[in-house]
Amino acid sequence: MSLWIPVTIAAASFQTVRFMLQKSLSSVKLSAAGATFARFAYSMPLAVLALWVALRLSDLSLPSMPPMFWLFATIGGTTQILATICVVALFKQRNFAVGITFKKTEVIQTAIVGFLVLGDQISAGALVAILMGLTAVLLLSKNPGGDGAWWKHLTNRASRLGLGSGILFAFSSVSYRGASLQLGEIDAWFRALVTLAVVVTFQFVSMGLWLLWRDRAELRAVWDTRRTGIFVGLTSLSGSFCWFFAFTLQNAAYVKALGQVELILSLFASILFFRETITRREIAGMALLGASILALVLTI
Repeated sequence: MSLWIPVTIAAASFQTVRFMLQKSLSSVKLSAAGATFARFAYSMPLAVLALWVALRLSDLSLPSMPPMFWLFATIGGTTQILATICVVALFKQRNFAVGITFKKTEVIQTAIVGFLVLGDQISAGALVAILMGLTAVLLLSKNPGGDGAWWKHLTNRASRLGLGSGILFAFSSVSYRGASLQLGEIDAWFRALVTLAVVVTFQFVSMGLWLLWRDRAELRAVWDTRRTGIFVGLTSLSGSFCWFFAFTLQNAAYVKALGQVELILSLFASILFFRETITRREIAGMALLGASILALVLTI
């Protein structure tokens, strides 16, 4: 078995567990911003420690970091903060599995962002996949038990949060790749680790200062939930590193396609851990969206 396969499965597993922990935090003690900050607050020390250990145990040294690296890292870190806040807030609107599915529109939106920003062409097969994904979002957009025509629910809070997180994650992914490419010809795993340590430190400092200014009580709440927060940080760090590492080992299209195993994992988590009910319409929507994402990445 090629190494990228278990690494990608591990990344999806870590990410599912992290979102489960963040859902628990947001539903008990923390706001969406607090649950998001907990991820960075408890993963930053681990990322910096991992980088320090790597430098101590090898003959590697920190690479040159040009201005474009810092620009990409700042854009990526900021959009990821906003995207994660959207996802955590979405958990308060919809159940866990549907929330993860909305977040997965990032794959479709990455293709659109690439076309608009970089001029990447979209093939006929990719266009069909995008239309399939749009249909799936329409199925998922109406709250259970809601009244009125389906199109009236396209602008509800859940839809806006889900689609917003998708496009923010799309910009974040593009920016992280851009940052890592600025580090030159060094080992792929080390390039991923350096980028991860810089980005998560920026996220910790910037969001910490924001909460210090706007909501100091939330900082105390993050500390009070440290027993769960530590695991949020650990799973966040592990998942992020596995994603970066997998992309260095294999074509991103294959990694993204295999990563859709997270949809299945989140469905099991929703049923087994949160005791939530999944309707047949939502199952159909998730299945169709998963199929559209898989079809899209296979045409890239």
